Amino acid sequence: MTSTATPPPSPAGAPPAPPAGREEEPSTWLRRLRAFGYVPRGAAAPRADVRTRLVPPYAKPSPQLWMTFGLPPGVWGIWQRILSWAGPLLVALVAGVLRFAHLGSPKAVIFDETYYAKDAWATIKQGYEASWPKDIDKSILANPDGVSLPLDPGYVVHPPVGKWVIGLGEWMFGFTPFGWRFMTAVLGTLSVLMLCRIGRRLFRSTSLGCLAGALLAVDGLHLVMSRTALLDLVLMFFVLAAFGALFIDRDKARARLAAALPVDDEGRTRPDMRIAETLRLGVRPYRILAGVFLGLAAGTKWNGFVVVAFFGILTVLWDAAARRTAGAGAPYAAMLRRDALPGFVSTVPVAVVTYIASWSGWILSPDNGKGGYLRDWAAKNDQGSALSFLPEWLRSLWHYETEVYKFHVGLTSGHTYESNPWSWLVLGRPVSYFYESPEPGTDGCPATEAGKCAREVLALGTPLLWWAGCFALLYVLWRWFFRRDWRAGAIACALGAGLLPWFNYQERTIFFFYAVVFVPYLCLAVAMMIGALLGPAGSSERRRALGAIGAGVLVLLIVWNFIYFWPIYTGQTLPMDSWRARMWLDTWV
Repeated sequence: MTSTATPPPSPAGAPPAPPAGREEEPSTWLRRLRAFGYVPRGAAAPRADVRTRLVPPYAKPSPQLWMTFGLPPGVWGIWQRILSWAGPLLVALVAGVLRFAHLGSPKAVIFDETYYAKDAWATIKQGYEASWPKDIDKSILANPDGVSLPLDPGYVVHPPVGKWVIGLGEWMFGFTPFGWRFMTAVLGTLSVLMLCRIGRRLFRSTSLGCLAGALLAVDGLHLVMSRTALLDLVLMFFVLAAFGALFIDRDKARARLAAALPVDDEGRTRPDMRIAETLRLGVRPYRILAGVFLGLAAGTKWNGFVVVAFFGILTVLWDAAARRTAGAGAPYAAMLRRDALPGFVSTVPVAVVTYIASWSGWILSPDNGKGGYLRDWAAKNDQGSALSFLPEWLRSLWHYETEVYKFHVGLTSGHTYESNPWSWLVLGRPVSYFYESPEPGTDGCPATEAGKCAREVLALGTPLLWWAGCFALLYVLWRWFFRRDWRAGAIACALGAGLLPWFNYQERTIFFFYAVVFVPYLCLAVAMMIGALLGPAGSSERRRALGAIGAGVLVLLIVWNFIYFWPIYTGQTLPMDSWRARMWLDTWV
């Protein structure tokens, strides 16, 4: 029988209750947000099996694709597993060819290689940096075997990890341009492979993962930094490695949580509040590995410590989201009880210990004035202080670090190629690493030229990729805020970790090439936007065709743009008119 009872009257002062069978109308601001695509948390939750929501399956290609090649359905899974590695490896192979082609050219000490190539050589030879004569570069290029290592220690303002990495290439191939660029080319190639796999795990699609890696392979800034012995590419690699380790940890933790949930008679995994709020996820080795990578990032440049904070918050928020999906009534409280402390211990202390260990060459050097710079500071200046119970090497290292901090915050001297982070995403002011003006008939300049040619290495992102990335960033922020898409949130967090801290140093001398740290996440954002252009699952054939055309045109234009700028990425000689044609903005000159 259907009840016809009248609802009781509302208490005095309270708004009237909605009629029976109708939901309460949302507030005005919520209705306005919905106009932009906002989905409330409860409404956003899919009705799929809880295990599927915790561990989403990877996308499967259309059966028509396999039928076209005459493959039976039974081998689809095998080919998917093969392609999950074959695709990323192929993209990485192409990236490697681009990065290693004529790696020793130009045969010169370009831009800040004048610091890091020599510091790396000294670090490999004696464990700490040396004080080099100012006019030594020409002697190194002419006869590297005849250059003696200086005896005096050098004052440097960056930790040693990046120099150890660069020095490894010099140890293998000598004190030459190819030697000091070798390891950055290796890490640049491996970062493309890692991004393919990270994108695959993020989007649950091998195609989109390979697309993200391919975009990174054809980015001009990433290419130039992979072919130059600077620290920022090394920093980018370790940050990306930590990002990938946290993704693996996320998937394994959610799989462990899903395995602990009850299964009903129909074989469907069901949420359980008690399990979701009390289950301990045990030792998480990939989160510890992420802590090691973040320590190595900070041991390359200090802004790696900022990434520790961003990624630490990100991973515990992932834990809270997993517990909510599993049925937790108070997911954030459960995360604070079960995950926050283990998450902190497995990342921050591990990163700090790794950072200190990276100074081992300096720490083990003599403290009698013949070791690393300021290695003997505590022995000379800090006897009988309140901190004398600490090891002398630790007090000397702390003093060294405070001196370096004073240098960094006080670095405001002007530079021709300095830029503001507001201009980075639109490529406002790239950095010229190398420039020569060959005479006609010399160094590749045609003898028929009326004037000099131009030969340049310009640290410039592929323009169409970066300008598309501006729209992709807006799309990612929209997906994160309005659609509660965790993938967009992860991309925005990683990109913000590389970009946002620089806005605190508006007066400091900073450069566009610092942006290489967040280039992988810009490529992920563009790949995500292109995935949206292709259309969601279940789209009509017409929608899919139009989306594929639009996405294909965008990707081809980006590749063409990279090829067009290739000569000024790799220091090839161009007629002056051809060089000017590539200076699209006045600020690029």
